[in-house]
Amino acid sequence: MAENHEPESEELADDVVVEHEPTITYVPVSEDAISILTPEQASAIAGIEGYALIVQRGPQTGKTWLLPKGQTSIGRDPSNDIVLDDITVSRHHCDIDLTDDVLGFSDAGSTNGTYVNDRRADERRLDPGDRLLVGKFHLVVAHGDG
Repeated sequence: MAENHEPESEELADDVVVEHEPTITYVPVSEDAISILTPEQASAIAGIEGYALIVQRGPQTGKTWLLPKGQTSIGRDPSNDIVLDDITVSRHHCDIDLTDDVLGFSDAGSTNGTYVNDRRADERRLDPGDRLLVGKFHLVVAHGDG
């Protein structure tokens, strides 16, 4: 007997449906609704447990990845934990490390570099509200409200 493995859906408003998978949440937004989260807003996102990366601008706007403890690889190659499929992203672009509720980032020798808060960076600590530019993907670091 086959089991149904469709993502769970949650109704937020009359016209918004949020789909949940184990590591990805997607909240559709219109082009004119895009805004940058302030550090205060990014520190208490409802429905997120722990840290997450949210695509604020660029391809896949609204997509959110929950970050597990340990290392999360980001890049264009399908073997990465977070795949950003665009030529502006290196095959293995950067890594995110989460240990004891401390989030860190390190560039993996990417061609175009990685920018944190509009400054090129090789490695550093990340806090909620920090903006990460990987290729043409504008990501923001978020933390849940719990």
